[in-house]
Amino acid sequence: MKHILCPDGQNNLLATLSRADLELIEPHLTPVSLTNGMVIEKPDRPTEHVVFPVSGVGSIIALGAGGRSIEAGLFGRDGMSGVSVLLGVHGTPHETRVQVPGSGVTIAGEKLRELLGQSVTLHQHLLRFVHTLMIQMGQTALSNGQAKLEERLARWLLMCHDRVRDDRIRLTHEFLSVMLGVRRAGVTVGTHLLEGKGLIRAARGEITILDREGLEIEAKGSYGVAEAEYARLLGSSAAETGDVAIRRRK
Repeated sequence: MKHILCPDGQNNLLATLSRADLELIEPHLTPVSLTNGMVIEKPDRPTEHVVFPVSGVGSIIALGAGGRSIEAGLFGRDGMSGVSVLLGVHGTPHETRVQVPGSGVTIAGEKLRELLGQSVTLHQHLLRFVHTLMIQMGQTALSNGQAKLEERLARWLLMCHDRVRDDRIRLTHEFLSVMLGVRRAGVTVGTHLLEGKGLIRAARGEITILDREGLEIEAKGSYGVAEAEYARLLGSSAAETGDVAIRRRK
């Protein structure tokens, strides 16, 4: 069972807004197609648009000298791009791009800033996602520094699986090498190890999850902390305790 549960065909951050806050932001949202490799945010540039994915997965990529890069965080229908807008700054040294294609809705960064000034509850709600993203990034740093490659790969596939509709994830080894900060040969070794245990099936440009429970065991505790915090603050259990007010749109 996936740990991050989102209403089908919706972005969970928007779906869990109060009715008043949804009515405030909804008129300013426009549909957007998220194509493979599309750059949503450029480093050290003002955040012109904020994207709330309905499907697909985006990556926040840390960039270093000499062309070095590694994924620092990811989001899909659970979250949004452009968290710098929520924090009152006008850009980030990171790059955000689409790693699994999909669709979503977008709003101009300046318009979102304006709306945040009009509604404290809207701002507080979206900041909960920033909190969970920071925890995810911390767990990623821990995993990158302490876990074996196959454990890191298992964790990353679980995180991606949480954010897509089915068990198939469209990915290339080249993109995985950037996400995990390893050479393509290392990705090949990692996928062969997981495939040999019957946990995944790897084909050209696609990985299919065969045994999610087995992947969680393989991740050896590196997966689950951020996901539990997200469920507590923005999931169905939060709605039941009154932490968020879900408005189900027909």
